[in-house]
Amino acid sequence: MEVLICDTYEDLSKAAFKVMKDVLDAKPDAVLGLATGSSPVGLYQEMVKDHKENGTSYKDVKSYNLDEYVGLDRNDPQSYWTFMNENLFSGIDIDPANTHVPYGDTAEDAKAYDDEVKGVDIQLLGIGNNGHIGFNEPGTPFDARTHIVELTESTREANKRFFDNDITKVPTHAISQGIGTVMDADSILLIANGAGKADAVKAMIEGEITEECPASILRKHPKVTVILDKEAASKLSR
Repeated sequence: MEVLICDTYEDLSKAAFKVMKDVLDAKPDAVLGLATGSSPVGLYQEMVKDHKENGTSYKDVKSYNLDEYVGLDRNDPQSYWTFMNENLFSGIDIDPANTHVPYGDTAEDAKAYDDEVKGVDIQLLGIGNNGHIGFNEPGTPFDARTHIVELTESTREANKRFFDNDITKVPTHAISQGIGTVMDADSILLIANGAGKADAVKAMIEGEITEECPASILRKHPKVTVILDKEAASKLSR
């Protein structure tokens, strides 16, 4: 696991973009695993800027997102489908048919999506305040495949800022790639910023590898890059 610590969120986003761009330069038809949330927004802005200024093309790229809320229409302003279109897909030349965001509320829906996710060259991740990756909450088996998840109160509390600060509006379930699915990717890029992520980052990098901190399993992956700002790295001992 390579850990990079940046001074600012802007520096973090630029460093993450360099990792992503290296993959795209080496393989113009790369398969990208993508994530939502506040952490990757700066990276996506860098990708759009590069496409517009330098002509980097995504016409042969495929993407598979990690997760989606259960019960939200795809066109809902808070759906991850909408998030991806607003923050990335509308700004690059990716074929909409090549973009994939999970959808559904049954085990059959989850398995169908898991069967689609193949050959991911780089998987982008954030990390939750409780150490979750995707919506794989503490206690999720490390070998889990794409599944329907009941969200913890802490995760719903953290996400209520997107729902008028009203936790009753936050969905109670999500469909998420499993940790086993994530670990199948050739390489993994995890980004985290802000003091609120510091405990989870410390547990991921320096704590016991345990299902109580889902992200800790990333230490078993052969190619992981973790990019942090100073606040997210503030509790690391090194």
